[in-house]
Amino acid sequence: MKKTYHGSCHCGQVKFEVDLDLAAGTHKCNCSICSKHRLWQAMVAPSDIRFAQGESVLREYPFGSRLGVHLSCPVCGTHVLGRFEGELPDGKTVGVRLHSLDDLAPEDLLAAPVTVHDGIHNAYDRQPAEIRHL
Repeated sequence: MKKTYHGSCHCGQVKFEVDLDLAAGTHKCNCSICSKHRLWQAMVAPSDIRFAQGESVLREYPFGSRLGVHLSCPVCGTHVLGRFEGELPDGKTVGVRLHSLDDLAPEDLLAAPVTVHDGIHNAYDRQPAEIRHL
């Protein structure tokens, strides 16, 4: 069941709300950018996100295949979202960085299923051998 969460960057330039079903699963990846930023995200449709402020100031960083674009605040650098396009099962999606959700209770996060992708080997359909560090 979807629940509305409120998110922001560290400095408050970017504020949004998102309708998210954590029971549908969350994702981590071991690629170089996800590892460096310790990204943990949940995927939603673009229509599930509404910006209160800051959408126009988001800085884009295309990575790898350029089908994924990481979105961060230009002031504090917080990665808040990722935009993914291409041949995805659910079409265009947005990755909500779970650390940017201000009202996400730790117990809700701990109860969410996690899928880990082997992005470092471009094998997003399988889990890497070691995931404890992610």
